[in-house]
Amino acid sequence: MKKTDADALEKISRLREVINSHNRRYYIENKPVISDFEYDVLINDLQALEARYPQFASEKSPTNRVGSDLAETSDKTEFTQVHHKYPMLSLSNTYDKSELLSFNEKIKKVIDKPFNYVCELKIDGTAISLSYVNGKLVSAVTRGDGTVGDDVTRNVKMIPSIPVSLKGDSYPSEFDIRGEIFMPWSSFEEINKRRNDNEDAVFANPRNAAAGSLKLLDSEEISKRGLMSILYHIVTLDVFCESHFESLMLAGEWGLPVSPYSKLCKSIDEVIDYLDFWDNERKSLPYATDGVVIKVDNLNYQRSLGFTAKSPRWATAFKFKAEQAISKVLSVDYQVGRTGAVTPVANLEPVLLSGSTVKRASLHNSDQIKMLDIHINDFVFVEKGGEIIPKIVSVDKSRRGNDLIPVIFPEFCPDCGTPLVREESEAKQFCPNQSSCPTQIKAKFIHFSGRKAMDILAGEATIEQLFNLKYIRRLSDLYKLEKDQLMTLEGWKERSALRFLESIDKSRQSPFYKILFALGIRYIGETSAKNLVNHFKTIEKMISATKEEFLNVEEVGEIMADSLITYFSNSDNIELINELKEQGLIFAQIDQNKSIVSDKLIGNNIVITGNFSVSREEIKRIISLNSGRVVSSISANTNYLIAGDKPGPAKIQQADKLGIKVISEEDFYKLL
Repeated sequence: MKKTDADALEKISRLREVINSHNRRYYIENKPVISDFEYDVLINDLQALEARYPQFASEKSPTNRVGSDLAETSDKTEFTQVHHKYPMLSLSNTYDKSELLSFNEKIKKVIDKPFNYVCELKIDGTAISLSYVNGKLVSAVTRGDGTVGDDVTRNVKMIPSIPVSLKGDSYPSEFDIRGEIFMPWSSFEEINKRRNDNEDAVFANPRNAAAGSLKLLDSEEISKRGLMSILYHIVTLDVFCESHFESLMLAGEWGLPVSPYSKLCKSIDEVIDYLDFWDNERKSLPYATDGVVIKVDNLNYQRSLGFTAKSPRWATAFKFKAEQAISKVLSVDYQVGRTGAVTPVANLEPVLLSGSTVKRASLHNSDQIKMLDIHINDFVFVEKGGEIIPKIVSVDKSRRGNDLIPVIFPEFCPDCGTPLVREESEAKQFCPNQSSCPTQIKAKFIHFSGRKAMDILAGEATIEQLFNLKYIRRLSDLYKLEKDQLMTLEGWKERSALRFLESIDKSRQSPFYKILFALGIRYIGETSAKNLVNHFKTIEKMISATKEEFLNVEEVGEIMADSLITYFSNSDNIELINELKEQGLIFAQIDQNKSIVSDKLIGNNIVITGNFSVSREEIKRIISLNSGRVVSSISANTNYLIAGDKPGPAKIQQADKLGIKVISEEDFYKLL
């Protein structure tokens, strides 16, 4: 493969992984960290690269797939997953009116007759598809991945604005109607006040609050959340009208909640007038809107225009520019991330923006500070792109006084004092003290414990407490924690401690690619971790691999290869891997066809202690191959303690105390 092609593939792979990560944060976790605009820039960059290098196209690319709100597996949700009768697609979008004119010209090339548009406010909520049969609501399903969604019927029936039975008798016998479920500003403020009073985490914005509420397991709680709905698209095989606008009017007569602000426009000029009006007027609405959806009105014309793999050709969305506010810079803090990247954050005079109070805004890096020429005591324009993450976009230099203080980026890590470094290809400064910088260490534990990594029940607060009590310093320390230590944590009781230890034990069975991802090697995401594991099979082969061998792995380019070489060249990292092996983590890909040779140990929790005729890793492997589960500490749930030479006396005593059967290595083999 040519170097240019390899570099392009690496960029494409990294973009796909970043976008998929943001999709997960947005659709599943309801915790987006970038604005809609920044997300759209990533999608556009990926589309451009895929168009330039069509040999790397993929049906699985996020440019060809609808973002999914489904859990990773059906056993992680209490909601049944069902297939949509008609796919739920997403919309193309733009922030530029000139692109709307291009959209209009494309429509005119296919439809050579006069046609109308329907303009509808784009509600910032969570998508829903309602199915009615003979006027009765029979199901409500989330968008999911566009093909399959979560059945949330019991929750949707608790939303007052959605009728369980329709009015009149002019509706089709069977139809689906799509729309948004959202939380108005008043309900959003009330629920956040309640959560704040209870010391619960508040929601970032109404969209997150609505999406999170819709997935509550307690349906009664839904009625307390103040959710509302606006529906905007009927799908049915029955022909009951020829106009989209007319179908909305009929839906309103049936008792379905439709927007009173939709408008029939006879030209693209009328569409743009509608945009200009609502760009300002939307601020007076009782709920969040982030744009306008423009649709061809005639349903026959819609059918003629058809669909792409991801969106209809007869509709598009125009996104409003983010709302701005002005505030004063009071000070600047510097945050250290998991990889050592130092990010400046401005502390601001509190200002109301897009329905919430903003006190902090990211400055990204030192280049951004210089480019914006920001000083402490400057008045700055702040916006929340997509009403999520505040950022400073410019300085109001006309309001500058004599009290300006330059913002000087630190030369040393604000946490550990190590001199910062900046690589030639990087925009950020980094703290290179990965092994001793407290913030980096804690961030690594949080990453390691994450759901996509080892799935351990340890959030930021838990990691902070464990670190402050000096219970953890290296990742392997998690596996050495004992119940008595956990009981010293503030607010922890026996049940919390046992659940935590159970999650630790369960994490030992994690597949190799998750363990590799959990190590937090720079630039190595979940997808690249899978590719590396599929190629090398074992950690030993990775440790000894050359850069050229890494470059032979699918979607691994120069940057990733260099990062891997650097990581495995560090003796401290190799020592950590060996420590994790000692704790039972398996750094090898198990052939799924050979991963289980018998079920003789199924349901058995087994602890091992002492020395054996083979390595402890081999004993653990044999247990796993025969459906057993290796656990680190003895509890009432332990079935066997396998004791080799020089066993740990504490474990023997604990086993005797709990009546756990102690067997020798020879007895163990007899079991099999």
